[in-house]
Amino acid sequence: MDFTVSEKMQAVVSMMEEFVDRELIPMESEFMTKSFGEMEQELGKKRDMVKKMELWAPNHPVELGGMGLSLMEHALVSEALGRSPLGHYVFGCHAPDAGNVEILHLHGTKEQKERWLQPLVDGKIRSCFSMTEVELPGSNPTLMDTTAVSDGDDYIINGHKWYSTAADGSAFSIVMAVTNPDAPTYFQASMIIVPTDNPGFNLVRNIPVMGHAGDGYFSHGEVLFQNCRVPKANLLGPEGHGFVIAQERLGPGRIHHCMRWLGICRRAFDLMCQRAVNRIMAPGKTLATKQIIQSWVAECAAQMQAARAMTLHAAWRMDTAGHKEARDEISAIKFFVAATMEMVVDRALQVHGGLGMTDDTPIAFFYRHERAARIYDGADEVHKVALGRRILKTYEGRTIK
Repeated sequence: MDFTVSEKMQAVVSMMEEFVDRELIPMESEFMTKSFGEMEQELGKKRDMVKKMELWAPNHPVELGGMGLSLMEHALVSEALGRSPLGHYVFGCHAPDAGNVEILHLHGTKEQKERWLQPLVDGKIRSCFSMTEVELPGSNPTLMDTTAVSDGDDYIINGHKWYSTAADGSAFSIVMAVTNPDAPTYFQASMIIVPTDNPGFNLVRNIPVMGHAGDGYFSHGEVLFQNCRVPKANLLGPEGHGFVIAQERLGPGRIHHCMRWLGICRRAFDLMCQRAVNRIMAPGKTLATKQIIQSWVAECAAQMQAARAMTLHAAWRMDTAGHKEARDEISAIKFFVAATMEMVVDRALQVHGGLGMTDDTPIAFFYRHERAARIYDGADEVHKVALGRRILKTYEGRTIK
């Protein structure tokens, strides 16, 4: 694997880094205290600036108005933008819209693409993804109580979902629901587009995450589907292929998340080091003179470098060999990078002391909202067990000398 970054990508990443530093980081103090609704107009202006710079939607196809970057190229972009909570949204490559764009691009009909895909890529509307259910484990998407029962030319959807990120203000949701209960396990569910103004789509609440419910894009919705009737023309891909499509979506999504987490690591690490060299502990002594701090800095730097190399390798494997061949690498980075980020953010908070607990820096925000990294898209334990099982299987029948 060649780690050389092309001159074009170096320029792209440099421009994005500069934009984050100049335009987004100064907005973070307002972001911590204001609602998304209060910030949306100003964020829209930043988005217009990004579009004029031709840096909009880096991971989306050129024919749709994006930059058409490869997965590995987008990994570099995601790391740069992840340094600010506002980065991915302002550059139009934010979850869950990024994954929904992929689904619509690959599996949408002409009519679905015209109505939903292009406005989504253009940033004119937002969307959400409703798969995780309240009473069932999100790490096993084959277990699902939500049903979509056939009724003539329509489906009638009933079910209870939560952690539908950004449901508040979204134009539509892509819903996973059981359409074929008698089919084999992996072919029971389907993906269906449900407009959020459709009767029977009920946003119950924005779920408080460690005391913060949020609003608009920066929220996680609990959604109740009650006799929600939608036309069968809203089906994405073949009926019963929801799980297959979900796996296509989750693989690249885990690369995106891991590189975003590494961006968070970089920001937290920079803040930690800056605090250490400036915080006076005694005359002529700063935190940076303490061996425990020096040890933490070394450990964080090494973990971050290892996590970054692993993630770029996984992205390269996906680009060159496909999702199935890269599944071991994807499982490994999912739990390794999440744990690295948690460690770096925790150490940064500790070095900042009481300041780290406030919203005067983004560290507390990262601590609240990124702890879930070890849970969503498959809990760490699930990925570890799956990877360990696959590794051990390769040793069956072998003689090691």
